Amino acid sequence: MVQVVSSTGGRSGGHDDAALDEIDLAGELMIAATASSGDRLPTERIDEVLLDRAEPGQAEREADG
Repeated sequence: MVQVVSSTGGRSGGHDDAALDEIDLAGELMIAATASSGDRLPTERIDEVLLDRAEPGQAEREADG
């Protein structure tokens, strides 16, 4: 018999939104670093990646007009 234990404490879906956002940011930075020709990702490019993200729900608001 397999017992499943969850530490979500009643959160819907069992996901921590802040942690998921951090994972997304890390992924975007890794993609940018891979595309970079240098050994280090310039600070300006890091700022572009981090600051160019749409706010949550912005895509839906723009689609609604």
